[in-house]
Amino acid sequence: MPRISEARVLIVATDGFEEWELFGPRKILSDRGAEVVLASPTRDPIQATVHDDPGKTIHPDMTVEEARAEDFDALVLPGGVRNPDQLRMNDAAIALIRDFADRGKPIAAICHGPWLLIEADLVRGRRATSWPSIQTDLKNAGANWVDKEVVRDGKLVTSRKPDDIPAFNREMIQLFAETSAQSRTTTRTAA
Repeated sequence: MPRISEARVLIVATDGFEEWELFGPRKILSDRGAEVVLASPTRDPIQATVHDDPGKTIHPDMTVEEARAEDFDALVLPGGVRNPDQLRMNDAAIALIRDFADRGKPIAAICHGPWLLIEADLVRGRRATSWPSIQTDLKNAGANWVDKEVVRDGKLVTSRKPDDIPAFNREMIQLFAETSAQSRTTTRTAA
């Protein structure tokens, strides 16, 4: 897998995130050299779920209101049911996600995480996958939903469930590395 040692990656999550969908990508991103930052609506610890059972807690590094898309190279949106359901009602979180997309920065979302992409109106005309129960939501928002472990459409990577984490991580790292390399080339050319 390629290294992304100069990348800064933001993860946005709150209570009810699926444990492996945050901790798995976070670890592989860190292992590949990225600086990974967690934002949540508050700085209070947030608790994971492992399916329906309580999981680990983690302290956010900043709030979503403090986070700025221009300070990061990429965005990760873990699933779980409650996590994206709460975040899609948070105006600051949705504005932040839209800003990443408006700036052409890559976004990776897994499981129920695509609910946030729907709320930000980022799936219209795009290929995407998700947890099966939200496929109708994606279709109604204009996405071409496919049942594959990982789908990449431009700078958007989506995946279905925790079992798909290896494929999700592989495609996410590849996209982030390509984008990071393009950004470094553009910066050197401009200088």
